Amino acid sequence: MTQTTKLIILDRDGVINLDSDDYIKSPEEWIAIQSSLKAVAILNRAGYKVGVATNQSGISRGYFDEVTLAMMHKKMEMELARVGAHIDALEYCSDHPDQPGPNRKPNPGMPNKLIEMFEANPAQTWFVGDSLSDIKCAINAGCKPVLVLTGKGQRTLEKGGLPQNLPIYDNLKSFVDENIAID
Repeated sequence: MTQTTKLIILDRDGVINLDSDDYIKSPEEWIAIQSSLKAVAILNRAGYKVGVATNQSGISRGYFDEVTLAMMHKKMEMELARVGAHIDALEYCSDHPDQPGPNRKPNPGMPNKLIEMFEANPAQTWFVGDSLSDIKCAINAGCKPVLVLTGKGQRTLEKGGLPQNLPIYDNLKSFVDENIAID
């Protein structure tokens, strides 16, 4: 019997880095949540593949371009590398919310690609996010949703409408510390 890949999917803004209602539009505005970088390092050491699924409608809104997004992701890679961590794959969707395609969360296109890429079992795949669209996306892809209270998480919790028994954590590090065993 082959063992399936251990995969965890993370939203970016509000989970890995600080979020902004005005969008993260430049590498300078991309500011890591330090405990999240450490959490990714723990996931890496525990044998998890770490995927990122992030809506980036700032591109279709004209706030920044793909080159700037690539520079933000390069900064993320460098910040992660400083703590001995890495992301295994990153999917982003630049669709405008008024014209969402199959990859724009809450649609499951991005996590489905990551699950297929790593031959993971969605029912064993955590999806950590800070918004209702992240939670719905996780459910739509058959993943196990988790809400963190960083980013827009506290607002998401206060708005309600979340599934019963949804695991909720202060941040990515507290989720990882409680759920991920390092062999």
